Amino acid sequence: MSAAGWRGLPSHRAWLEAEARSLFDFARGARVERGFGWLDDHGKVLAGQSQPLWITARFTHVFGLANLLGYPGAGPLCDHGVRTLLDDYVDVERGGWFAELRDGRPSRPEKEAYSHAFVVLALSTATVAGRPSAREGLRRTLELVEQRFWREDEGACCEAYDAAWILSEPYRGANANMHMVESFLAAADALDRPHWAQRALRIAERIINRVARAADWRVVEHFDAHWTPLPDCNSDVPDHPFRPFGVTPGHGLEWSRLLLGLRAQLAEPPTWLLEAAQGLFDRAVTDGWAEPGGFVYTTDHQGKAVTDRRLHWVVTEAIGAAAALHEATGKDVYEIWYRRIWDFAAQHLIDRVLGGWRHELDAHLTPVEGTWSGKPDIYHAFQSVLIPRLPLAGSLAGALAGGPLR
Repeated sequence: MSAAGWRGLPSHRAWLEAEARSLFDFARGARVERGFGWLDDHGKVLAGQSQPLWITARFTHVFGLANLLGYPGAGPLCDHGVRTLLDDYVDVERGGWFAELRDGRPSRPEKEAYSHAFVVLALSTATVAGRPSAREGLRRTLELVEQRFWREDEGACCEAYDAAWILSEPYRGANANMHMVESFLAAADALDRPHWAQRALRIAERIINRVARAADWRVVEHFDAHWTPLPDCNSDVPDHPFRPFGVTPGHGLEWSRLLLGLRAQLAEPPTWLLEAAQGLFDRAVTDGWAEPGGFVYTTDHQGKAVTDRRLHWVVTEAIGAAAALHEATGKDVYEIWYRRIWDFAAQHLIDRVLGGWRHELDAHLTPVEGTWSGKPDIYHAFQSVLIPRLPLAGSLAGALAGGPLR
């Protein structure tokens, strides 16, 4: 194999660029009066569906990336998202961001770390793209995250509060903290504030270098307020979209890529980051890849499949992790996986008729709904067609700002 593999081929890079433009065109239909809506299979806003904060934030992030790519029309869409995040979702009285809107009004007042992480990510990307109001909004958001979610004594973030910031959920989640790692790296790039990358490292040290390492590189997802693992959490809801029971191989893949971004951003990265990135990837593909193809959604703590649905986002994160690991190590095994996973995505997930990516398949690879309805957003898919064309960096926006795509 050539040193760069498929990623070194102009024809493959052109294919990835065409996929990025197709996803951008599909996503344009998400714009509503306030922010962005949940898309159906045809790329239209799903009737009757609320607007989770994370949906609007993810679209804002994607349109910020598209603006950095030079896509006409992306900048105004990013600006629309920034305005909505800083106006319509904000709890003016008590601070923070409401978790959800319905008909333009707050319908779920909880304050969630997961959703706030995506606000930081969106505003970080918009800041790098030079969009109006984004930088000041990012500073305000980071102040809120530091005050409410970051726990210095834990080296990680807590999960959620009630609307008044009085009751804190007695739970710690790897998922929300993983996205805080992503957002902290993006904020460090956007504001040139390295201490946010150091906080990302502290989260990774706790969840990955301590706990996942001891679990043979399976990511433990659920903890109590003292960071004691909760192995039976949601055993009655094995396909929960955010807190499923057991181990989620897709998160192992996502963490793998993020650790390599963290490694690239730190001036003196610890050596364990590369070891962990490889260990997480190897464990995830060993446990998660299943015949006739694709990754199962969840396994038990010994690696046996629990939920055998195939979700699109797991495949996208596998693509990103394989590309990043091949870039970091040059090992052929990651190029082999990169090609295998893209072949699966092209055959089963990319929807050439209706556009976008099919979000969920059953064990026989038939498109279904269950964990998700429609094609809510393009955050995972859009990143998967960018990562293979970018150098390793703390954030995608930072990498795009640093020079042209390869």
